[in-house]
Amino acid sequence: MTESAPTRPLDRLAFDNRFTAELPGDPVADGRRRQVHNAAFSRVVPTPTAGAQTLAWSTELAEDLGIDEQTCQSDDFAAVFSGNRIPVGADPFAMVYGGHQFGNWAGQLGDGRAIALGEVIDRVGQHQTLQLKGPGPTPYSRTADGRAVLRSSIREFLCSEAMFHLGVPTTRALSLVLTGDDVVRDMLYDGHPAAEPGAVVCRVARSFVRFGSFQLPASRGELDVLRALIEFTVRNDFPEIAATHPSFEKQVVAFFAEVCTRTAELVMHWMRVGFVHGVLNTDNMSILGLTIDYGPYGWLEDFDPGWTPNTTDASMKRYRYGAQPQVVHWNLVQLANALVPLVADPAPLQEIIDMFADEYAKRSQAMTRLRLGWGPEAMEHDDRLVQEMYVLFERAEVDQVIFFRNLASVSVNPDATDDCLLEPMADAWYDPAQLHGGARDAVIVWLRQWAQRVRTAGLDELARRKAMDALNPRFVLRNYLAQEVIDAASTGNYGPIAEILEVLRHPYDEQPGNERFAAKRPDWARHRVGCSMLSCSS
Repeated sequence: MTESAPTRPLDRLAFDNRFTAELPGDPVADGRRRQVHNAAFSRVVPTPTAGAQTLAWSTELAEDLGIDEQTCQSDDFAAVFSGNRIPVGADPFAMVYGGHQFGNWAGQLGDGRAIALGEVIDRVGQHQTLQLKGPGPTPYSRTADGRAVLRSSIREFLCSEAMFHLGVPTTRALSLVLTGDDVVRDMLYDGHPAAEPGAVVCRVARSFVRFGSFQLPASRGELDVLRALIEFTVRNDFPEIAATHPSFEKQVVAFFAEVCTRTAELVMHWMRVGFVHGVLNTDNMSILGLTIDYGPYGWLEDFDPGWTPNTTDASMKRYRYGAQPQVVHWNLVQLANALVPLVADPAPLQEIIDMFADEYAKRSQAMTRLRLGWGPEAMEHDDRLVQEMYVLFERAEVDQVIFFRNLASVSVNPDATDDCLLEPMADAWYDPAQLHGGARDAVIVWLRQWAQRVRTAGLDELARRKAMDALNPRFVLRNYLAQEVIDAASTGNYGPIAEILEVLRHPYDEQPGNERFAAKRPDWARHRVGCSMLSCSS
């Protein structure tokens, strides 16, 4: 009798592929590029690569999925999460969706360089989709090769985990695997393509359904697919809606209201930590209110509401930091338009849209009060003081991460000297010479008004500082830090990936010895590609 092969640990993952089991699929199962109709996905398998090597993984996420340290270090882990081996129970697929890109309808888009291995049940019983980014072509790759390069994969891996530990809703990143194959990319789209190392990130989320998932069938009149996708999403991702709204039309409205609420919360957190998504197309908007698709993102270091990290957006600046609340509002309007065919009366959808700006403003104002140590209750002059603070930011170049973090250490004693007030904030200005004369006087006046507001709130000093530090990080994935890791990896030095990942796991702690990771952007990074601007190339 022939002995059966031993079961590999990753073959014990609890796959439960409800997306492919419950939704209409493409009857053609291959990676040939084509328009796909009347389907939510296409079955497609990753294309094997020369030799996979695991560079990093998220220990916490692996544990959540029931994957132990020994397995993460194994050759089979690299094989599975590069796409070189399909684990038992997996049902790989690519999703089809459409979207507005830079405000223009783009038609069918879909997972052009992403293939989901399938859905698994994690240790607490939740569904999680394991999606590989960069494992080869799908029907939605158009003219591309379905691959991703190491530099963009490092950025996605690190930022996904950084955002999670910052408390920002996000997709996660389980692993970063080098494929062993080179990928040719024209990084700046300037006619200078070059070969770069290829890599695959395994992204993890309860769902990767986007606004564009509903837009595409709505645009084509495929109402059966649209309805099936709504029913599936409500049933599996918003079960409380299904339980409290027996009417399908009311479920649609309640679903949209919840998406708006989660999106308002998401953008509020982006603005809190200074994150700029860079490419807020409707196909990059999650219905779960998660940050999704880390492309040409960036972190706002010196405060500039007009800054965008995306070279493609350099002229329009549609996706600049300060416009993000308005852009997601516009995107929600497009989602509402896609849902209109499913309701007899669109008025409730319009009412929800009309409330979004106020909903976001309330959340943003409440968060700002907490960040400034003023407590949850609003007072008469709060808005004026906040606006004056932003004027100070633009009057002299300020690192907004350091400003907010160090503000907790400023004395609120009314008898504090001017120098005493300014001393904790000294590191926040890029050019201390700018802080003289009228500029210096304005900062001192504002700090005294801020301190008076703190005293009015009557909060315990220690508790106030602790609360401020819990919302204002010491460490974020600064653009130049990510570039330093990429530069090291380009020489074969992958150690800095794990080093910075460990720092980013504790963004609100002081971390003595790691101060360099909290330092302002150096001059060399001010205009360097990869630090100041990025393209969508990956």
